[in-house]
Amino acid sequence: MSRLELTRRRLLQAGGLVMVSSLLPVSLNALADTPAAVGDLPLDRVDSFIGLTADGQVTAFNGHVDLGTGIRTALAQIVADEISVSFDHVTVILGDTQRTPDQGPTIASATIQVTSIPLRQAAAQVRQLLLGLAARAFALPVDRLRAENGRVFAVDKPHVSLSYGDLANGQNLQVALDKTVKLKSVADSRYVGKAVPRVDIPAKVTGQLTYVHDLRLPGMLHGRVVRPPYTGADSSAPLGSGLLSVDRASISHLPGIVKLVVINDFIGIVAEREEQAIAAMRQLKTVWRPWSGLPDLSVQGLQVALADNPKSDRVLRDDAGVDAALASLHTEVNADYVWPYHQHASIGPSCAVADVSSEHAEIWSGTQNPHDLRKDIAHLLDRQPEQVHINRMEASGCYGRNCADDVSADAALLSQATGKPVRVQLMREQESGWEPKGTGQLMRVRGGLDQHGQVAAYELKTSYPSNNAVTLSLVLTGKVANRADVQQMGDRTAIPQYEYPNMRVICQDAAPIVRASWMRGVSALPNVFAHESWIDELAWHAGQDPIAFRLQYLKDPRAVALINALKKQAGWQDGPAHRNPATGEQAWVSGRGFAYARYFHSKFPGFGAAWAAWVCDLSVNRHSGQIKLDKIFVAHDCGRIINPAGVRHQVHGNILQSASRVLKEFVTFDASAVTSLDWGGYPILRFDELPQVDVQLLDYPDEPSMGAGESASVPSAAAIANALFDALGVRLREVPFTPEQVLKALKQQASANAERDKS
Repeated sequence: MSRLELTRRRLLQAGGLVMVSSLLPVSLNALADTPAAVGDLPLDRVDSFIGLTADGQVTAFNGHVDLGTGIRTALAQIVADEISVSFDHVTVILGDTQRTPDQGPTIASATIQVTSIPLRQAAAQVRQLLLGLAARAFALPVDRLRAENGRVFAVDKPHVSLSYGDLANGQNLQVALDKTVKLKSVADSRYVGKAVPRVDIPAKVTGQLTYVHDLRLPGMLHGRVVRPPYTGADSSAPLGSGLLSVDRASISHLPGIVKLVVINDFIGIVAEREEQAIAAMRQLKTVWRPWSGLPDLSVQGLQVALADNPKSDRVLRDDAGVDAALASLHTEVNADYVWPYHQHASIGPSCAVADVSSEHAEIWSGTQNPHDLRKDIAHLLDRQPEQVHINRMEASGCYGRNCADDVSADAALLSQATGKPVRVQLMREQESGWEPKGTGQLMRVRGGLDQHGQVAAYELKTSYPSNNAVTLSLVLTGKVANRADVQQMGDRTAIPQYEYPNMRVICQDAAPIVRASWMRGVSALPNVFAHESWIDELAWHAGQDPIAFRLQYLKDPRAVALINALKKQAGWQDGPAHRNPATGEQAWVSGRGFAYARYFHSKFPGFGAAWAAWVCDLSVNRHSGQIKLDKIFVAHDCGRIINPAGVRHQVHGNILQSASRVLKEFVTFDASAVTSLDWGGYPILRFDELPQVDVQLLDYPDEPSMGAGESASVPSAAAIANALFDALGVRLREVPFTPEQVLKALKQQASANAERDKS
């Protein structure tokens, strides 16, 4: 057993194990020190999700991880309520591949919405099992008993009770999960729906938490990697076949070098000290095959590059009357919307530690995909998945698909090569360059109004060249072929929620141009940018209030209730957009924009997460193009709210991050690589640029909980674009809305007006 390994068996043994662990034999007294290798924990067993110790402590297991979203706290609230124990008696274990079931990667706002369900069911089932045991012990029917604070009481005799530990002692409670188990009512909730302080915050603010960057093992060595010069490129670059030579003598004079590891295109250096590994990384001389195969991905060239990228149409919806309606439009509004490449911009470069022996591989990682990473490392090292243990730790930034998996694989290779624990941390330029980007996206819309000022047709073609971004070392070592991989990820919220009379939606699936994968909002954010900008433009052509115009086509009662609540919250004044155009040389003008969406995610047709609507108040300088976000109002509906404070924090984070993406962020490239390699080349929103934020949470305690990790970001770009139109009378259809883009749009408008006046 590894020195830092903590198995489910040891975890529960510490409190005097009484039940539930699929790693245990039927006899609960036989507790071996070293567990046998095990496969994936079953998803249909109670003991895969809930553990109970003799002192009444509850351990909850979930295969997802907490990415700063507060799910460790929310899951504990759910379990404490359902099993009837005190909140501080619940410990939540997340993402550990030996102790938690494989519930897929932590994506798509799916933890509370999806993976918490079997956990809640298991907790309820354990409570019922304990009540059954107490019924036999007291010789009373179950309906005359109540469970509270880890004990079962006789209703008529409150002084008669047994603890959970007493009841479960000696029992074999490894049972199948009952998905029909009766859950507690809202009225019986003690913690769910209440603002509970996050359990991870105290250790973080006091410095007690060990992040993966801080982990040190006895005898640990330090590694650095040398990447190919095709920084951030995907399958079109010669990854896996680009290395021509390595000059080992170029670092032979440096102190502390333990080993230079070269496997195909993978190059890693292991040294006694970190600064020694860095020096060797920088001085190692290598020769690579030349390549300059990227198209023009600049702000000016991106639209053409995305349009020219090979793609295949996948029809999501095609009403019979679309072509006829398009041919007879009274007011035609056709527009292309362009979304740039974005970085996750993790505050700290990815880091991992690996300790690989001939029998076992221990990996400490900030991954958000621990079980998938386990499979990747097993493939990389030619091991069985059971021989790989991913210890998931907190990291200084991880959501979406950054380099956490890549660096974990790097560390595993270097540890295997040296037989010692090895820590690898990427340099800032490696993280920025190689992290799988939030991809560029092109949305092409055709449609318009009929003679009555009503929407006649809507056609959307959306192209999102992205995939899952295979773990980099698998490609560099040749374990996985370097080939174009097309993933069907561009269809998130591709179909608007408006009931238009004639609609066609086509997802144009395409292989990545550069290394790209999922990022917050996935393709939904750009798709909604197109949906909500276009309908706002039609409302203006129809001379109608933007919200009133939308409500004609929106039949979802929760969406309507959300929007009406937001109107009241923001003090919305009905009327068409841009009804108060600036006059003369007025520099600063103000605008207000609206946008709405419900986030639909996962494999098409997917399923809906939370509803969110924005009202954005901003100011913009007509002479400089500078934009100032004044205040953002957001109404949010995620069904039954587990932790209102946690949801509010998530909405705040969504607002600020998406505002930064819309106003400032875009990745730059040259002909062969990413060139945005530091904070100077990739600016984000500063503290002094943050808007005021006003969040309203609509609670539906009797409805299922929806995911809240991403939904509030989805309307952002359209709300800001619509506010800019209200202020300036021009439509910005290419993100980011930099001062240069604003001035370009104003210049084009002035030129168009001059030509119109001439004619």
